Amino acid sequence: MARGQQKIQSQQKNAKKAAEKKKGQGADQKTAAKAALVHTCPVCRTQMPDPKTFKQHFESKHPKCPMPPELADVQA
Repeated sequence: MARGQQKIQSQQKNAKKAAEKKKGQGADQKTAAKAALVHTCPVCRTQMPDPKTFKQHFESKHPKCPMPPELADVQA
């Protein structure tokens, strides 16, 4: 069992490894989430992940605006 200075060094080393691991995971999730948002509403610039969600958003938030041509054939 480690004592004194060796114990402190080990704790610092493990804390540094844990911080690097945690930091790396957060960035990957944010990047993946941002990459998944591929459809952008032309009226309010909100981003959505798929055309079905995009069409539902457009019908509920912008009912008076004309439907964009890319949403005409999408089944909601």
